[in-house]
This record gives sequence, structure tokens and C-alpha cells, in this order.
Amino acid sequence: MQSLVLRLKDMDNVPLLLVGGKGLNLGKLSRMEGIHVPEGFCVTTEGYQEAIRHNEAYHALLERLTVMQAKGQDPAQLLDISRAIRETIEESEIPPGVVAAVTQQLAQFGNGTAYAVRSSATAEDLPHASFAGQQDTYLNVIGLDAILEHIRKCWASLFTDRAVIYRMQQDYDHRQVYLSVIVQKMVFPQASGIMFTADPVTNNRKLLSIDAGYGLGEALVSGIVSADVYKVRDENIVEKRIASKKLAVYTLPEGGTELRQLDSAQQGAETLTESQIVQLARIGRGIEASFGGLQDIEWCLADDIFYIVQSRPVTTLYPIPESGDQENRAYVSVGHGQMMTDAMKPLGLSFHLMVTPAPMRVAGSRLFVDVTAYLASPARQTIVDTLGKSDPLVKDALLTILEREDFIPVSPELQPSASPGKSKPDIPDPHEQAPLKSDPATVTELIKNNEASVDELKQAIQGKSGAELFDFIRGDIKELKRLLFDPRSTAVFMAAMDASAWLNEHLKEWLGEINAADTLSQSVDNNITSAMGLALLDVADVIRPFPQVTDYLQQHVQDGDFLAGLLAIEGGQGAYAALTEYLGKYGMRCTGEIDITRTRWSENPVILIPMLLSNIRQFAPGAGRQKFQQGLKEAREKERDIMERLRLLPDSEDKMRETRQRIELVRHYIGYREYPKYGMVSRYLVYKQAMMQEAERLAQAGSIHGKEDIFYLQFEELYEAVRTGAFDDELIKRRKDEFKLAEKLTPPRVITSEGEILSGRYRREDLPPGALAGLPVSTGVIEGRARVILNMEEAELEEGDILVTSFTDPSWTPLFVSIKGLVTEVGGLMTHGAVIAREYGLPAVVGVENATLRIQEGQRIRVDGSTGYVELL
Repeated sequence: MQSLVLRLKDMDNVPLLLVGGKGLNLGKLSRMEGIHVPEGFCVTTEGYQEAIRHNEAYHALLERLTVMQAKGQDPAQLLDISRAIRETIEESEIPPGVVAAVTQQLAQFGNGTAYAVRSSATAEDLPHASFAGQQDTYLNVIGLDAILEHIRKCWASLFTDRAVIYRMQQDYDHRQVYLSVIVQKMVFPQASGIMFTADPVTNNRKLLSIDAGYGLGEALVSGIVSADVYKVRDENIVEKRIASKKLAVYTLPEGGTELRQLDSAQQGAETLTESQIVQLARIGRGIEASFGGLQDIEWCLADDIFYIVQSRPVTTLYPIPESGDQENRAYVSVGHGQMMTDAMKPLGLSFHLMVTPAPMRVAGSRLFVDVTAYLASPARQTIVDTLGKSDPLVKDALLTILEREDFIPVSPELQPSASPGKSKPDIPDPHEQAPLKSDPATVTELIKNNEASVDELKQAIQGKSGAELFDFIRGDIKELKRLLFDPRSTAVFMAAMDASAWLNEHLKEWLGEINAADTLSQSVDNNITSAMGLALLDVADVIRPFPQVTDYLQQHVQDGDFLAGLLAIEGGQGAYAALTEYLGKYGMRCTGEIDITRTRWSENPVILIPMLLSNIRQFAPGAGRQKFQQGLKEAREKERDIMERLRLLPDSEDKMRETRQRIELVRHYIGYREYPKYGMVSRYLVYKQAMMQEAERLAQAGSIHGKEDIFYLQFEELYEAVRTGAFDDELIKRRKDEFKLAEKLTPPRVITSEGEILSGRYRREDLPPGALAGLPVSTGVIEGRARVILNMEEAELEEGDILVTSFTDPSWTPLFVSIKGLVTEVGGLMTHGAVIAREYGLPAVVGVENATLRIQEGQRIRVDGSTGYVELL
């Protein structure tokens, strides 16, 4: 029983499972030179396990909790069981060995000493998850009996409601978490607080942040009082915010703590002197260096000595893209532009990196464009303005960087068209394209060439396997890039975008029209994505006359293999044919389709059933054609109205001629904006089908555990593994764990090499009080019921609802036929959701920060797609 209790200063190379995260870190801190840690000892997890080993009631309750959680039972029932577990532990006896060991340790410190008794769980203060504040701490505990009682309370706090819920969220097994208890001599501080070695607000790793208040730190941690805030950079204090500190927590002579009123002189005084602030910051940087990572540190000041009572890894900051140098850099999120901010698996990331010519970096399993060279260019303002047309929040964030002239200074020798040693970034400059005349045959030819190329790919890839398959895919990527970056293709949609901007600018000036191009863009030809939404209405028309088919679909809404069963139902043959045809044209699509590893509709057609049933229920036959014709009618009426009004103006002939030319460009070319991505994901499906056949062979041969293991390898790693037959199981397992963690991160729009996140803001003063600001992308004002939906597959919309979601990509388009307005947290003027909203005539506002949290499900809202805001009614 030698490991029942360990002195903190003796805890050298002890395992985490013995002392928990807090105990492990305190042991390391106790041995650091120049760091003061209150003396104490740790009642190890062996003591806890000894206490519960033969407690049948505890084990029965714990097993019940685990089973009920796995079955998805009501959380309230789970918390009832947790409460019963706590009561069972608090009523249990402390093993005699633990009592003896604790008594021996206390005797060395003398009678009457006050202690802090603190929980330290094995799932706590970890590099990937802090689990902070989930268990209990007790301060100023005096006497053996009181300490033993609070040890038992700490053990029971392993099952507090917050701890149980947090473990459920983090997917931790309750049966695999244990608790040790730290007992330390109390420090009676004049001041205490928290120190982050990176600014928790901006995420800047160069900026250290200190919160400080009088008395015990418990008041700050629990949020009872406000704290002074000091920001330190390179041992220079760069910011101070002095709080009005009316209260503080102090100890009582008989044990325990109390909340006291501070005198008026203290309330507005600075808690720490400047020399103390710098000294504390120096201690923080030393601890950070010793632990090898950013730290969240609890400290207290007594008798002019800083004591460290806890240090844990900071786990909430978004990782910085790696650049390979120490230069200042700025990165823009690819996911915000692509309307897919989810984490991507390694194979998906590597495919995108193979395709794009932009200087890309990966962080948090997402892609970022390194825009440093652009910001250093003499033409940097032009680049920022170009990005701002798509997303004003990105523009505002980059303007903040430009305002700091010493962060990325201008280099006259740099040109905006390319980064040094890098390919040209994927930021189109409209001024690089020659003016294009309106010719529908251009788009027809581009589409025909792409379709022919995909057909050739399907033939050529057949029969290829092993290393030959991956050699072939690598070679075909060149054809994909040729089609994606064909100058004629870029010229087409850039001409439409320029024409759209010209119409909005000039018609507002001449006629007072706001966003006239939105209406003029409705029901254009060759928009593959909007056609996809209308085509699902046509499938609904085939099924609607046969109730038996509808019933079958409702019964098989979770059955991935439902198609074959249609053939045995009256009317099912037609439904089968219609769905098969639809999947043949659109089956390569899915949510997050830029990630080749995501499940496509053709791989799991059940994804379409809720949307299909909604169409059958809500629409009459021919609704697809009617919607297209209605949009076409509105576009033509808008054009006639504009021309009639222009006719009355000075220089009317010139104005009418120029306007008509731009309208033709928009009508003929804007629909093609959606096609290049469709062409890309069409090839992705062909690649993926071939790779999954190879993965099936590898799984059968035992080389990998499951087909989807290949998703956790980069393309070149997968190629090499297939070529050699050597798969790294540990690497795949580690990548799976990393991906799970990355899924929980929220990627920033703009991040710097210092880790600072710049969110940007809308610089407007014309909004109604309380309105949520966003980017207007599709004109019109609409009121209706908000439907807050985060997962397209769970959408149950009724006609007239306003869709509120994080982001939409082309796979969401079939939902657009049922809604009358759109609000998203992510998006820009030319992202897919905006383009389709305009074509369908749906008022839309995108880039609304935290829209899915600030707007409640079922709430009535007003969406102003002309000005760019949402009102909560």
C-alpha cells in the first residue's frame, strides 16, 4: 500500500492513472526551480479504488448509468443515478490504509494546520481536454476528521452533474475514470487569480493575460467578482483593465471561507504592481516552457511570494497553421468560402491540396490560404477589396492587420499575382480577365467538354487496382485541374460577377434600385445546382400518385438499402427509375462535398428521403416547372421595368444598351458559376468508388481493419502503403483520435501566425435596434417562422419557413424549394447558397455571427436581404 499516498515533491515520473491530471502537474511544478508550490501530498487513485472495490451498490449503479447512457436515455434519469452514486460514496468508509497514510502525512505538518483539499481526476488537465472545474475543491479545512470527510466528498464529486455531462459530451467511459485527492497546506493570499499564457479572448500566443483580485482565487473562478485584467507582451505591460472589486473571499479562523465587502480604497485600486505583473508573467512563460505548451495557471500572492496552485494545458485555442518559419503571417479560411467549415479527414485534405494551386496550410483538420504575400504587395488594398466582395467579415479582419503596419510591411518587389516560391493563390482577380461577350454557346461547350472528360475517366479507370490505380488517379488530377482552371471557364463566371456588380452599382445610381441583379438572376439556364432542387420535385411528381410508395419510404427512412424494395410495390418501378436517374446525375453530391471521404447520395440515398417526402406532402404536380417559370417571369418583368424607366433618363440609349449587355451576361453566364465544382465532385465520386473497391480488398486481406481506414491517410501515404503492403495501424488510430478532437473546434475566418483570431465586424450604423447584422446576398424582405437546422438529414420544413443554419453547400439546395428565406452564419456574395437563393428569389442574409444560437427554433423573424440584417420579432 506504499502508493496510497505520495508527497508532491516525491512525485517523479508517476503515471497519470495514479495521481490524476492536477496531481501530475503539481508534482512537476513542485520540482521546477524557482516555482513555489504549497507543500502537500496526494491520496492516489489506489485509495479511491480500494474504497469502491467491494461496494456492490456503487458498481450496480455505475453499470446502470453506463447502459442507460449507451441507450440514449433521458439525461434527467442519468443525473438521478449520478446523485445516487455520490450518496453511496459519501456514506462509504475510508479504507484503514488510507486513514493511516493520511494521518502520518498530517503529523509531519503539525496540528492546527489548515489545508486545501482538491480533486484530481484521471480525465482532467489533459493536453486535449481540460475537464476543468468538473470536480470539487474545499479550502481552509482543519483537523483530521474534517480532512477525511472532504476526501470522501472529493471522491463523490467524480459524479457531479457537470462531470457526468461533460464526460458524456467528450465520449469518456465513466468506468475508466478515477480520482485522487490533493491535500496542500493553505496559503492565505493578499491576492490571487488566473494566468493564461495565450490571450483567451484573441487567441494570441504572444500575449499573456492575467486576471487578478483580492483574497482567495475561488471568487474569480466561480465568477462572484470581477477581476483586474493585465496583458503582457515580451515582459511589457500593453494593457490594463482595472475592475471595481467590491467583494473578496477570505478564510475563517475556525475553517471554511466567507465573502467580505472590500473597503472603498481597495475597490478601485490595482491588485498588483507593475513589477509584480512582470514577475508573474515571467513565471508563466517559464512554466509554459517547462510543460512545452500553453498553460492555464492558478496563482496566489502571499508575503510577496507567488505560489502556483495549479497549471493545466490550454485546450480551447485553435491551432496555428504551420509555416516552417518565424515570419508574421496571415491565413484565410477555405471552409468559409466553400461553405464547409467541418473538419476534413486526411485523405480529403490531401486531395484538395493536390487540386488547388493556392498556398495552402492545414490547421485543425481545415484548410487555410496563406495570404501573407498579398498583404505585403503594393496592391494589397485591391486584394482585400476583392475578398471583401465575397465576405465583408474577412475584409474587415484583414484591414485590421493592414492597420498594424509593422506586422506585415509592404514589400515593393512583391507582385500580387504570386507568392514567392508558391503557386498563384486561389483568389480570382476580375481585372486579369479580358471583357467577354455574351455567347451561350461558350457555356454549352465548357459543359460538354467536362461531361466528355468524366465519361472518359469512368472508362479508363475500370480494372485498375493497387499502385496502378493511385498512379492513374494522380495523373488524372492534372485533367481535373485543367478543367477547373481553364481560363475560359474563369472568364465566364467572372464576367457574370462583374456584370452583376455593374448592374447593382449603376441601377442604384440611376434608378434607386437596390440589388437589382438578384431578381435579374432568377431562373437562369445551366445552373446545375438549382436544377438539382427542381429535379427532386419532379421525382416527387412520379411518386405522389402511389400512396403505397410514400408509405414504403416513410417506413424505410433509416434503411440505406431501400431502392431494391421499390420494385415489388405498385408504382415502385417508376419511383425506382426516377430516383436512379436522379442519382445518376446528382448522386456525387453530399454535405461537405469538397472532402472526398464524405458519404455521397449515391452511397446512401436514404439521405434524400426526408426532402422527397416533404416535396410530396407540400407541393402540387408540376411545382418544379412552375417555380422555374415564375422566377423567369419575375426576371423578365424586372428587365422590362428597368428598361422603361431608363428610357426616361438622359443618355437613355447608352444606358439601355449597356444595361442590356450586362443583363445578357448575367442571364447567360451566372448559372455556370455552379458548374466547375459539380465537375470536380463528379470526378471525386469516380476516384472514390475505385479507391473503396481497393479498400474492400485490403480489408478482406487483413491489411486494414475497415474500408474507411484509408480516409485517415494522406494520398501519398495511402499510395505508399498500397505499394508496399505495409499499413501503420498506430498512425491510423492516432489520426482517428486527432480527427475526433478537430471536429469539436470552430475554425476562424482569419488567423495570424501568432494565433490571433480576427473575426471582423460589419461597419454599419443603419440597423434597427437589436437586429443581427449580416451580408445581404439576395434581395427582398420576408417574415416567417425560423427553423434552426444544423443537419440537413433531420430537416422537416414546411413551405414558408425561414431556414437558419450554420452554412449551406450545394447539397442543401433541395431544401430551398420549401423555404421563403435563408439565414446562415457563414457565407459570401458568390458562395453557393447565395447564388441559389438569388436564382430562387429567396431573401437571404449570410455571415450572421452565432445565428443558430441567437435565433430560437420557431421564433418569428424578419429577414432583410436588401440591407443585410435579421430582426427577432
